[in-house]
Amino acid sequence: MAEDSLDTGKLPPELMARMLGGLPPVGEDVVVGPGVGLDCAVVRLGERLLVCKSDPVTFVSDALGEYLVQINVNDLATTGATPRWLLVTLLLPAEDTPAAQPARIMGQITDACGRLGITLVGGHTEVTTAVTRPVAVGCLLGEVGPERLVTPTGAEPGDVLLLTKGVPLEGAAILASECRGRLVGAFSEQALDEAAAYVTEPGIGVLRDAQAALAAGTVHAMHDPTEGGLKAALWELAQASGRRLRVDAARIPVPDLARRICEHLGLDPLATIASGALLLAVPPGEAAAISGALERKGIACTAIGRVATGPVGVDWCTPEGSRPLAPPAQDELARLI
Repeated sequence: MAEDSLDTGKLPPELMARMLGGLPPVGEDVVVGPGVGLDCAVVRLGERLLVCKSDPVTFVSDALGEYLVQINVNDLATTGATPRWLLVTLLLPAEDTPAAQPARIMGQITDACGRLGITLVGGHTEVTTAVTRPVAVGCLLGEVGPERLVTPTGAEPGDVLLLTKGVPLEGAAILASECRGRLVGAFSEQALDEAAAYVTEPGIGVLRDAQAALAAGTVHAMHDPTEGGLKAALWELAQASGRRLRVDAARIPVPDLARRICEHLGLDPLATIASGALLLAVPPGEAAAISGALERKGIACTAIGRVATGPVGVDWCTPEGSRPLAPPAQDELARLI
């Protein structure tokens, strides 16, 4: 009998859990190892902690270098760490790769690193028949003091769930750039240019969001919605923290243009790749101060729910009632592409 095939995108959570469950135990120097919903590894090095992250960019070709740096920084930012050193593996297709393309992508990477104080320390570049479009993989290292480390395991009952900016900023930007031909006619060129510019305004990075929140008060947990969008991020946060989340779906901010683009293509905006938003779990007594600090820096922030008691999972609350939220089987963008 033939084996079942896998869909494009992240591995199914149950398969990932089985794979990780078969790994050998980590050593005492590993503070955070592999786990569902745990996007960064943390290793103790003397009095400091080294935070390690590896992530690829596979959905985009335009601004590939910018995306690569930002998505790796985002996950590191959710731990409270300062990003320091980046290694990059760049795989280019053997057919029709312009000779100037590697330098163009590397220029995007070095520009983004320069803005964020990151040093590009090495990597690998190759032209190969194994890919049909450019693929970039980053390995980002950062530092944090033990007293400042934040992980998705830290959410506590009663915490308020905050979401910055809105969703899906990254998804809308990718759709406006990579799927423009499907949108022309239904949207003006100006509207599509506006959506494509979400990469920089309001931006797909969350380092400023995390730093502002941490400076304003206590943050128990942070998570970066990526593949599977906000719905996947909520489910992952629940799994990592061993908590139950109650989410008011009507309060989730979705920019009108992003919503209309997703609806035109038959996509759920809440299950579409969503870098640019930051999900936080904060004590109820500090939610107003943290939200206010973010707003003063021009970063929109909305309370969308709370951490509850009960079995691990997510309650999706609408005016029609509440239902358990299952993780998306596949990111909407991956399903479309």
